[in-house]
Amino acid sequence: MHQTARDKEIEMNQVEPQDRDAAISVGKSIFVGLQHVLAMDLFIPPLILAGLLSFSVADSALLVQMTFIACGIATIIQAGFAMKLPVMQGPSFVPISALATIGTTSGIGAMIGSLIPGALLISILGRPLKLFSRLVLKFIPPIVAGTVIVVVGISLMPSAINSIYTAPGSFQLNILVAFITAAILIICMYVGESVQTKFRFMKVASVISALGIGTLVAYFFDMTDFSSVGDVPWFALPSIYAFGTPTFDLDAILIMLAIYLIIMIETTGTWFTVGEVADEKLGEKRLNGGAFGEGLGCFIGSFFGGTPVTGYSSNAGVIAITGVKSRRPIIAGGAILMALGMMPKLMNGIASIPAPVINGVFAILCVVIMMNGLKVVKNAPFTERNMLVVGVPIMLALAAVLIPADIAEQLPNLVTYFVSSGTAVGAIAALVLNFVLPEKKQDNKVIPIGVNK
Repeated sequence: MHQTARDKEIEMNQVEPQDRDAAISVGKSIFVGLQHVLAMDLFIPPLILAGLLSFSVADSALLVQMTFIACGIATIIQAGFAMKLPVMQGPSFVPISALATIGTTSGIGAMIGSLIPGALLISILGRPLKLFSRLVLKFIPPIVAGTVIVVVGISLMPSAINSIYTAPGSFQLNILVAFITAAILIICMYVGESVQTKFRFMKVASVISALGIGTLVAYFFDMTDFSSVGDVPWFALPSIYAFGTPTFDLDAILIMLAIYLIIMIETTGTWFTVGEVADEKLGEKRLNGGAFGEGLGCFIGSFFGGTPVTGYSSNAGVIAITGVKSRRPIIAGGAILMALGMMPKLMNGIASIPAPVINGVFAILCVVIMMNGLKVVKNAPFTERNMLVVGVPIMLALAAVLIPADIAEQLPNLVTYFVSSGTAVGAIAALVLNFVLPEKKQDNKVIPIGVNK
């Protein structure tokens, strides 16, 4: 039986099938889109960054607000017309350390300015150059993608733990509250994954539940202050460059170019994960469209002062649970994010959550990130060569994270920015080692991320 030209075109991902989108009502799109938003926990990265930058509660709330709006716009761009895949866009954990170092060393303007050139470069690689898909196939096999994800989790763990130790107030109470919050998160995740289907909602709502109960525990120890919530309006329009106009520091731009490369490795793995769950193959056109959409989303996000956006793999779980594979709920989720970002009172409430509670959740999320990376790496042959490709980047990432502050202060700015991000060090090491270390022919079965054998 011969395929029609349109069937072949759809199979090669040149045309998006429309029937699955047409079958979803507006009401169902909004309902499922809200579940996608609740599963994202996208307020964690801006809160962590705000804490590292020593922002006030008001500025932290504003950063969260601008991040919501930027992610909403980026989601609509990506799902609507760029990649046309049901992927939600959220703030990446990858650049947090590097952005914090740039912001504290060279100023917030330099931090914002460092986001712009890399975002434009990613867009251009996708369209019009159409080179991104070729780079993925050549340089990002599963062992590299998995190692990068492992490195992200390991590199961020010290930041989460140190923030608990150094939070204002009693050291003992901070540890207790963080421990209780982390325990609640672990229980919700385990019950939601292991028990009967009727408890599956606990996994989707695990982070929100942990933050809520952790904040309640902190309240009983007089560790909360929500006074700022009453001083702000319910609704406010977004502000462009609310944290200052961008300045362009060459060293900051260069390190962020490397960070963007790492983000694209991270998000490519997410695209293939979502593609598999949604029964959508990723051809060259879609990969290049995704790079264009992600770069454009990051560029728009820089106007709001947010962190670079990336595809969120948690939404693959929502797609699997709900069985809804349409892009309409994702676009509705983007609109919901924009609406939430225009509610300063809600954002101030989120920003007022005590640091030990936030970082208790953050520490467990680092573990989850790391283990997801190991799930990808385990598919590679366990050869000495591959052990080096995985192990050496982890060692170098830890060496960067653990470098003494007095030594780091003596380094040139570019080197300081680079070593401040263990993720950047480890990811680039993984790329280089995988490229330069020869493989034996019998082990040379490198397949692109998400492509079945």
